[in-house]
Amino acid sequence: MTTHAPLPPMQEYLLDVPGKTIFVAETGDGPPVLLLHGGGPGASGVSNYSRNIAELAREYRVIVPDLPGYGRSTKGVDGTDPFGDLADGIRGLLDALGLDRAHLVGNSYGGACALRLALDTPDRVDRMVLMGPGGIGTTRALPTPGLNSLLDYYTGDGPSRPKLEKFIRNHLVFNAADVPDSVIDARYLASIDPEVVAAPPLRRPSGPNALRTLWRTDFTRDERLSRLPVATLVLWGAADKVNRPSGGRMLAARMPNCDLYEVANTGHWVQFERAELFNRVCADFLAGRR
Repeated sequence: MTTHAPLPPMQEYLLDVPGKTIFVAETGDGPPVLLLHGGGPGASGVSNYSRNIAELAREYRVIVPDLPGYGRSTKGVDGTDPFGDLADGIRGLLDALGLDRAHLVGNSYGGACALRLALDTPDRVDRMVLMGPGGIGTTRALPTPGLNSLLDYYTGDGPSRPKLEKFIRNHLVFNAADVPDSVIDARYLASIDPEVVAAPPLRRPSGPNALRTLWRTDFTRDERLSRLPVATLVLWGAADKVNRPSGGRMLAARMPNCDLYEVANTGHWVQFERAELFNRVCADFLAGRR
């Protein structure tokens, strides 16, 4: 059984950015690295990166926010431009922290946030690591079973622990036994926060602008992608059931400075399922040790 370093002591605080309050936990010294979590029900920064923070903090100042809409941050995300709204919030966080630039590490929804921030303001990003980011070729095929499961969580009969467990064990990871019951319990409790239930941060586009929103959230239709100068490492689980692994190859083909690592026998949660590999490769890439 693989053991993982326990979470180190972390400083916790709330920061006001335009229109939002963002919860932040941080530890370590060195170049700043923001870890941006995924968008599944009950997600939060520290819980998503619990197997990575201690190792990365040996070399970096690790800053772990709860994305807007999640955890202890302001609830609600602009459904007409969700990636842009998240990116604006994290750019505001950089401003509040007094950081001109930082490394960005993003999983899924957090990866989409990082990529949008880099496309809009590449001068704010040093290096970037993306794990199965959202918004890659999403208008070119029907949603995956995993993404449907995620998007359906707050619909129908509403949120429930069995519903969340099915999403996590059947769609999020390759090996269901790798996820402790305690992780599912904690995420379920977070997912039924009344403020979150009233305004789920990740939902299907609807209304008269639905098509526009879909196109806006597909990065492969953004011509800026082929000019993005930020050095990027894409890590994608070969068995990802939420976002298709072919997305990694799309990014590597389009982006001028992009390395791709497709991870065997791994699902959507690379940093959790393959923590030792992720920690080593991520730390080396951010330091320029390619």
